[in-house]
Amino acid sequence: MTIADQIRQLASDARQASHAMARLSTGVKNELLIAMADALIAATPALIGENRKDLAVGEEKGLSSAMLDRLMLDEKRIKGMADGLREVAALPDPVGEVTRMWKRPNDLMVGKMRIPLGVIGIIYEARPNVTADAAALCLKAGNSVILRGGSEALHSNLAIAGVLQAEMAKAGIPRAALAVVPFTEREGVLELLKQDESIDLIIPRGGEGLIRFVVEHSKIPVIKHYKGVCHLFVDAAADYDMAERIIVNGKTQRPGVCNALETLLVHRDAAETFIPRIAATLAGLGVELRGDQRFCALAPQARPATEEDWAAEYLELILSCRVVDDMDQAMDHINRYGSLHTEAIVTRDYANAQRFIREVNSSCVLVNASTRFSDGNQLGLGAEIGISTTKLHSFGPMGLEDLTTTKFIVYGDGQVRP
Repeated sequence: MTIADQIRQLASDARQASHAMARLSTGVKNELLIAMADALIAATPALIGENRKDLAVGEEKGLSSAMLDRLMLDEKRIKGMADGLREVAALPDPVGEVTRMWKRPNDLMVGKMRIPLGVIGIIYEARPNVTADAAALCLKAGNSVILRGGSEALHSNLAIAGVLQAEMAKAGIPRAALAVVPFTEREGVLELLKQDESIDLIIPRGGEGLIRFVVEHSKIPVIKHYKGVCHLFVDAAADYDMAERIIVNGKTQRPGVCNALETLLVHRDAAETFIPRIAATLAGLGVELRGDQRFCALAPQARPATEEDWAAEYLELILSCRVVDDMDQAMDHINRYGSLHTEAIVTRDYANAQRFIREVNSSCVLVNASTRFSDGNQLGLGAEIGISTTKLHSFGPMGLEDLTTTKFIVYGDGQVRP
């Protein structure tokens, strides 16, 4: 069979399996997820061994430190994958939930019920944990899932999927409900994106180049976010100790991820006191600062920022910094350069906090907390399928409920339309 033939067969099989998935009871799905979690823990040495093959190839290819960090698996991250599966098992099952009911004048009862989307394709780079996260969420929501990971994580992805598929087989669930594209040729991706009769939704996870490629070529609806240009605004009424903790965490805790802090905005009334302090702290942690003229005047460690810096998703220890006159100017900057991902404000002024939340139109807006909390797991959704900056059909971190849709249900007693 050609690559195109294999992809068409894989998609067709996933569609057929999706009918069986939609019928599974909550109990069966939860038992499967818990068994998968236990199996991942038991397979930790083998998974790390396969991951090391990918890391070695990645180093030979000269992958960036950020990409290698995304690629790496260790005991802690495998435990995190298993914990994510258990958390999804503990979540309420959205399938079959009736979200609304109302009575019509003719006594018809009309409602809306949550149902699975059907077949979901996930195309992703580097992060092998996506294999487990995506499988857990899609299966709990009653969907089939087709996974196509990047070539840099092939060994890791196949190993993780193999562990999960073995548990499905034990439970008598079709393996085709968790399909993995076993080859890395781009032809496979292009063919996958044509399978609109079998696949209901495509979710790309990775760099901006990957996502734009998927959007350009897909015949299937795409949930996307191109990049995470995340801002933090230090208000005049900020607690400086709190602001420093939040900024350090947002920028340095894991700089290579989409919810890492990329731009710092400081109110002019806080600038003289706060900027020398935060600049010294960040420089001491190895962060390169790029600032506007007013910021650089108070931070000798900083170099002048360019226009390109304001829209940059660095994914490394670089932070663009600007002094703003007020909240209006901060929000204007966010509206101009932001990516609708995540924004934060540090302030003790309740009115300013509420205004920031109302008027900043990104998918996640935080008050007095790190941008790193813009994550499905951290927000209580269980394992995350991705973050959407597309307002249809989901906006922000996508959890279990976002992998369902609704249908109308109608109860009658013999009514006919006049």
